[in-house]
Amino acid sequence: MSTRPRCRRTRAALALTALLGGAALAGLPATAAAADGAVTVQYRTSAGGATADQSEPWLKVRNTGSTTVQLSQVKVRYYFKADASNATYRFACSWAVRGCSAVTGTFGTLAHPTATADRYLEIGFTPSAGSLAPGADTGDMQLRFYQANWQTLRQSDDYSFDSARTSYADWNKVTAQLAGATVWGTAPEGNDPTDPTDPPGGGQTLFDDFDYTSHTDPAISAHGWSVRSNSGGPGVPGATWDPSKVTFSTSGGNSVMSLETSTAGTGASTVHTEVLTRSMKFRNGTYAARVRFSDTPKYGPDGDRVVQTFFTINDLKAPMADDYAEYDFEYLPNGGWGEPSNILYTTSWETYNPDPWQAVNQHTESRRSFAGWHDLVVTVDDSAITYYVDGQHFGTHDAAYLPERPMSINFNQWLIDLQGQTSTAPRAYDQQVDYVLHVKDQVLTPAQVTAKINAYRGAGTSFVDEVPAP
Repeated sequence: MSTRPRCRRTRAALALTALLGGAALAGLPATAAAADGAVTVQYRTSAGGATADQSEPWLKVRNTGSTTVQLSQVKVRYYFKADASNATYRFACSWAVRGCSAVTGTFGTLAHPTATADRYLEIGFTPSAGSLAPGADTGDMQLRFYQANWQTLRQSDDYSFDSARTSYADWNKVTAQLAGATVWGTAPEGNDPTDPTDPPGGGQTLFDDFDYTSHTDPAISAHGWSVRSNSGGPGVPGATWDPSKVTFSTSGGNSVMSLETSTAGTGASTVHTEVLTRSMKFRNGTYAARVRFSDTPKYGPDGDRVVQTFFTINDLKAPMADDYAEYDFEYLPNGGWGEPSNILYTTSWETYNPDPWQAVNQHTESRRSFAGWHDLVVTVDDSAITYYVDGQHFGTHDAAYLPERPMSINFNQWLIDLQGQTSTAPRAYDQQVDYVLHVKDQVLTPAQVTAKINAYRGAGTSFVDEVPAP
């Protein structure tokens, strides 16, 4: 059980209280697929040539049942033949009545290729897409996909393509699933979306490659993230949280998010950084991120007690409330909380009392340098919380610390205090994040996480969020 000081735990409470006002986010209406739930898909193309710079399958989804359908439970697949075995594709939404930010597109490979299909484009919807009343449809979704190298593609041999369809009409060569069951269309032979080759249960995924231009990129908010700007803990009293210090660049061919924390030895000169999901909708399943920790500052004297993190958390509704949860990776390159030098903590929290300080948690630690890139994975099922670092088991924590409520996903970097380095010379520390992944209700091995990331990147997918609101 941790004996770390109160300032650490204040970080958790204040960060969420400042953002959420201390209350859980309101969920969407209850989502259920009725027995008579049904949808159809209409299709047209705006690029009818045998070859094209990009394929343009425009779609509408219509509720033909008698019960409201939550679009977050709908998946539509458009099947096509890859132009080469190593071809990669990118998805784009030109315009949609429900908003392009509410429409997702990912690519997959068929288990049983045919002469006209070995890939598919799967269209999904975020919770912000809302619902379809009986008889309603999504309206126009002007979608497109293209080869990553912008080479001309051939679509005349694609299973779902029809050059003659220049106005919307029902099209059974695309399939639709509702709550995991196929309710529309016919897939290429041997490739029904509900074949046993598909993952069992759960599996809704959040993946973000952090491919943004800056902290003001509107896609950040559209994708459910908040770049913190409000004041408060954790860390140095009087410090600010500066969104402009969250930046994006390319490293090793991948997009990377950087969080910079700086100080000149006073509270007023100290700047912290944090990025977190606005929604608390993540609970059991697999969480993963590739994070670059640093032992030394970007510039200036070293020695500050800096904390570099990847964690999930919900709000403490009352001291010692038993429905609180938090699962941390926290790296302290210069020590802190009584530690003299670098240490990596993984900590699973049941609850705490801020005053007088009392903590109920379980933690595992490693006292060595973790400077550089690391693959961090934590899995949560109904029996345990298990942590991995670079594919190796790091620690398993008991069922007593399992979450009772959903959580947000967070990254932050901040200073515990100003006692580790008392100089007034300016200095700054950098933490970087390559990607984040959550797979709902499925426990993946680190190798399966890597395979899933590679599949998204190979398909040119930089963002997807299928995880429904709680």
